[in-house]
Amino acid sequence: MDATITQSSIRGTARAPPSKSYTHRAILAAGYSSGATVYDPLRSADPRATARAVRAFGGAVSESENAFDIEGFAGRPAVPADVIDCANSGTTMRLVTATAALADGITILTGDESLRSRPQGPLLDAIGQLGGRAESTRGNGQAPLVIEGPISGGSVSIPGDVSSQYISALLMAGAVVEEGIEIDLETELKSAPYVDITLELLAEFGVEAEPINSVDSVHSAGASGFRVPGGQTYEPAEGEYRVPGDFSSISYLLAAGVLAAEEGLEIRGAQPSAQGDTAIVEITERMGGDVEWDREEGRIEASKSALSGIEVDVGDTPDLLPTIAVLGAVAGGETRITNAEHVRYKETDRVSAMADELEKLGAAVEEHEDELVVDGGDSTLSGAVVEGYDDHRIIMALSVAGLVAEGETTIRGAEHVDVSFPDFFDALSDLGAAVGR
Repeated sequence: MDATITQSSIRGTARAPPSKSYTHRAILAAGYSSGATVYDPLRSADPRATARAVRAFGGAVSESENAFDIEGFAGRPAVPADVIDCANSGTTMRLVTATAALADGITILTGDESLRSRPQGPLLDAIGQLGGRAESTRGNGQAPLVIEGPISGGSVSIPGDVSSQYISALLMAGAVVEEGIEIDLETELKSAPYVDITLELLAEFGVEAEPINSVDSVHSAGASGFRVPGGQTYEPAEGEYRVPGDFSSISYLLAAGVLAAEEGLEIRGAQPSAQGDTAIVEITERMGGDVEWDREEGRIEASKSALSGIEVDVGDTPDLLPTIAVLGAVAGGETRITNAEHVRYKETDRVSAMADELEKLGAAVEEHEDELVVDGGDSTLSGAVVEGYDDHRIIMALSVAGLVAEGETTIRGAEHVDVSFPDFFDALSDLGAAVGR
């Protein structure tokens, strides 16, 4: 499906979808338990891939009007009867690779073409260090993967600058093994707030885990490693968990507000949480955006603003790069997005993708190995046909650019917003944007 966005002014109220990151972890945590209900989950392709994995390991997942009701496998995953297809969900594959290492037998994990190109090698090496067998069928550290357990825990050394999801996977699995797991980071942790999300959710499920030598005993940034004691039980209070709103998705609505909402835009469902992408509020404010966040009410108000370019380090917030790049294409002066090399290993190389597609729209862009520079002062955005790369974040960011580009902007493969924000185009349309599909 292609989507066409015509230059538009927007106004009104939009609600953030539930957090994809929290939904993944909550579904799997409920799987590790004897049973739990996950309320207000994101109902999209990626979380459903995690739900399929829970079923494959012996759990049961049913959907009601506002919840996933999950009968878990109580920390003892069964050997799946078939290959687990993670589709396009990198989070699913990485989190359940560690789950597979707990099963007393062989599990095979695969996914679509994009997922089969993403790096898994450090996590495979970690499972090997813990006594399991973990191999890439092609010997290149990429799926399909063959995992054989069970592991019993112990110490493991792993790089922290490839994917924080490796750390989250080991922490979640380590809680139920006999010895627990202690993780030594070989390099500085990137995307640390995503490990904070895992630690926050584990605590909600009654599981103890902690960073080692971090400056702050709660936050992961600066930690030299992590430890999770073994023999624990996943038991959320009253057998339930509620998923907060998703700030990665809020970033597109907020950007739309400061670029195209002359009469203001209200975003609901913006309660504070451990999500690193809450940084989009501060980033937008630094650029000169007219933004007010009522944290207690979970409400953000944003209005069209004259923006100025800034420098932003996305080491901890890789999913924000596409949004910041679009803001930079409209802001006066230069926006420099740094510490971004790991953003190349997402659903697509998002650094290169945003550089190529923003240039098609008329933006002045420089791409470097670990940074993206956008000069809004030398940019005049005009509608064009752009590629979505089957990547939900690229598609939504380019759609926001379409709100301010002169004429029409057509985004190819727009159906892939279903990964994290299935109602994205309906939300834009409800706000007054001219959207054709």
